[in-house]
Amino acid sequence: MPIGPARMPIMDHLGELRRRLTIVVVSVIACALIVYFATPTLIELMIGQIEAAMRGAELVVMSVLGGFTIRFKVALFFSVIICSPIIIWEVLAFFLPALKPKERRWVVPTVAAMVLLFFLGMVFCFFIIQPAAFGWLLDQSFEIGTIVPNAEDYLDIYMLLEIGFGIAFQLPLVIFYLSIIHLVPYRTFRSQWRVVYVGFMVLSAIVTPDASPVTMILMFAVLIFLYEAALAVARFVIVARDGKEALKWTREDYEQHEFDKQ
Repeated sequence: MPIGPARMPIMDHLGELRRRLTIVVVSVIACALIVYFATPTLIELMIGQIEAAMRGAELVVMSVLGGFTIRFKVALFFSVIICSPIIIWEVLAFFLPALKPKERRWVVPTVAAMVLLFFLGMVFCFFIIQPAAFGWLLDQSFEIGTIVPNAEDYLDIYMLLEIGFGIAFQLPLVIFYLSIIHLVPYRTFRSQWRVVYVGFMVLSAIVTPDASPVTMILMFAVLIFLYEAALAVARFVIVARDGKEALKWTREDYEQHEFDKQ
């Protein structure tokens, strides 16, 4: 895809944004039209992961248009997954002109890492989170009475969890880049870990769509692991590139160091 110039009038920037959004929307819709015909198989795959928690109950479609709505949502969901490399590239490419030439070499590895982390987050959710979350939720309901499992409700929660964990797994890249460009000093991330952990706890409670403490605790644990892993990698890169003293640098210190090297 062509990259626009760094300096453009505001209307040209808006035109560039519109062009990239159009590519994303057209790609997702075109893919959804194809995936729609495979949705019965895909829905069986989704339900298969939580059917043990359903104790033999079968999903119920509650309205005449319910079947079409569900199939369209599922088609759109899988289209976003399939088109995620395109979506991620178009988002990053819009900001690419603002980067310095030596910073642009990080873009392709970043796109690859974002796609990989997105899929890892969804796989983790599929195998670990979905059975635990639905198991806990349905146990609460079975203790009260008979469940009429609304297919649309079940699949909405399922898809929201998958997307949520896919996005949550982008955290290491955010922490990594903030650290290595010293926009947030490494020592700040390291010294303010208590504040960060509390923030993760609040975030986990907000973004998990099923109100399950099991899901919230699992997401909280994952965020902490990703945070610590990202800091470990960032520390290695900073020390290898600029020395141990660079762990204390602010953005101004980093820019001064780059200026002195020239």
